[in-house]
Amino acid sequence: MKKILIVSASLLLLIFLVQKFELLDAKAENTNDTSISKRSDPLKKKVIGIGGIFFKSKDPQKIKDWYEQHLGMKMNEYGAMFAFRSTDEPDKKGYLQWGPFSEDTKYFQPSEKEFMINYRVADLESLLEELRAGGVEIVDTIETYEYGKFLHIMDPEGNKIELWEPVDSVFTKLYQGTTTH
Repeated sequence: MKKILIVSASLLLLIFLVQKFELLDAKAENTNDTSISKRSDPLKKKVIGIGGIFFKSKDPQKIKDWYEQHLGMKMNEYGAMFAFRSTDEPDKKGYLQWGPFSEDTKYFQPSEKEFMINYRVADLESLLEELRAGGVEIVDTIETYEYGKFLHIMDPEGNKIELWEPVDSVFTKLYQGTTTH
């Protein structure tokens, strides 16, 4: 339960930070404060949001059932999907996946951590080149699916990070009306 609370608190903090950053960016667009604008422009080309929060669980189905019963989260086969609107294009939906994994999953390797965060990115292929040039540890190669491109990297503290260039329209078709809002 402690792990779940930590993961949930981390999710809320990340959402708060993303929203705060978007407010700063909007402020920079509406003022002549170029220091904020210069600082945020490079990030727009890289991470554009949170795509998922994944964590290890002793019993993923039991924990999904608990969250559905007590917190009203609508579940799919992977956990709960949250729909949101893009601040740049409000007519478009984006998605964030919350998902428990079995505690013996190998998916988070080589990290030994009990969680993994998925970041939405704008241009994964260009970002990969920048990461390589910057000496970032690349775990695998880009994999492409109908719902987007994926790549895994490691941060300096041993956290495996999933980078995702999404194709949100696929999720809109698959999960229309079945997401947690």
